[in-house]
Amino acid sequence: MDSWKSRWGVGQWAAYFENQALPVMCRSKLLMKQLESREGEMLAPRDLSEIVLQDPLLCLCLLREAERKKSHRLDHETTTALGAIMQVGVDEFRTLLHSSPEIDENKPGLLEVEMHACFAAQIASVWAGGRMDLNPEEVAVAALLAGTGELLLWVYAEEIPLKAMDELLSGRAQRSAQAQTQSCGFTFKQLTQQCAERWKLPALLLQLLRGSESYRAQLARTCSNAARHVLEASGTSTLALAADLVDASKLIPNVSLEWLADGLVMLPEERRAGLLEAAHKLLAAPP
Repeated sequence: MDSWKSRWGVGQWAAYFENQALPVMCRSKLLMKQLESREGEMLAPRDLSEIVLQDPLLCLCLLREAERKKSHRLDHETTTALGAIMQVGVDEFRTLLHSSPEIDENKPGLLEVEMHACFAAQIASVWAGGRMDLNPEEVAVAALLAGTGELLLWVYAEEIPLKAMDELLSGRAQRSAQAQTQSCGFTFKQLTQQCAERWKLPALLLQLLRGSESYRAQLARTCSNAARHVLEASGTSTLALAADLVDASKLIPNVSLEWLADGLVMLPEERRAGLLEAAHKLLAAPP
């Protein structure tokens, strides 16, 4: 990274990213090739949307393209991966994916952020289905894109998230947001919001990324927290994950803690019993 970029503020980084070609995960192209190799079968938009929901930057790129075409085809906002594919068309989506650069996956920090985003989207797809008044994919997209700012920094300026990690590990900062502000002058969440605004993402997604107190926003945030705590393996993280289950149970009436735990598809089986025991104790505790 050029030394003068280290002095950029959040607005300058958002403007810079606006003009960059967004890279995609290598596996997204491989999955597309597997679908294309099925002789005699049309590419189904639903199958393509499943690829998108496993790749945060591909999802962002697709939503940007759908926004560009909105005035020509549709008046309403496109807030899901499936809707965006239907809007741009299957052939144009194929071209978009194949022409995108690929992410350098030799960066553990980048892969950790990307994995967290994908896990959060998976949890959201399941949990949001427990509320009949929510569109699960809208919540999943919000959870998938919540870490976009940090992901872009890992791709284009890894020195910045590395400095934030150093602030946290050294003890000079107690929380991630504090470490980010001390190291670069803004939080990665603020960068995500700035990017979303510059790229004119749908108003609903902007509200979710800003952290409004709607059910969708609260659930997306809880799913993101749960994904992070699943990826951690300490006893403290189990207690934090139990609190996430309790929070989710308050947002999704009439579902059990066991059903919510089933939605944590990446949770090691050996953690399940202890997690549910801790969650039931929290739920039964007096306010």
